[in-house]
Amino acid sequence: MVVPNYTYLKLKMPGPYGVVTIESTYKHAYDCDIECIKYAEALVEAETLIVDLNRLGSQLPEPKCRAETFEPTEAVKLIPVDPACLDDRALRINATLDIK
Repeated sequence: MVVPNYTYLKLKMPGPYGVVTIESTYKHAYDCDIECIKYAEALVEAETLIVDLNRLGSQLPEPKCRAETFEPTEAVKLIPVDPACLDDRALRINATLDIK
């Protein structure tokens, strides 16, 4: 039941006490158009990004090794987490690194 008039930037609709008229300015209409254009561009970019990510995700190579088969490629040494404690917890660091 709303009647828009784009020439005069007015929107008329029935109200409880007669016709309700909402007015605007050309600057406000222009700003709304610019905001809608930016929003539409952002949606297109987001959809393009989703398509690219899906395409790249399907092209991922199979991993060569799994976490349970990980072996260090360089020499390592074990450093106890707590020297005062006698449990077997230790960190592995590169053999060339200093303890401190």
